Amino acid sequence: MKISAKNQLEGLIQEIKLGEVNCEVVISIGADQVISSIVTLAAAKELQLEVGQKVTALIKANDVLLGLKR
Repeated sequence: MKISAKNQLEGLIQEIKLGEVNCEVVISIGADQVISSIVTLAAAKELQLEVGQKVTALIKANDVLLGLKR
């Protein structure tokens, strides 16, 4: 599969937080660093996402949100 996103981070699913329509997938990418992705429940079920599963996060520059932890 060819993908245009050049920023790809491999990691392990650390947590899956289910909502009514979407879910947040927390991915450990090493050195005590995590990133989160929001996917639909349908997509999570189709991908059969599970805690501990190895995944690759694809990040496009125009789809990145930043926040500050205070």
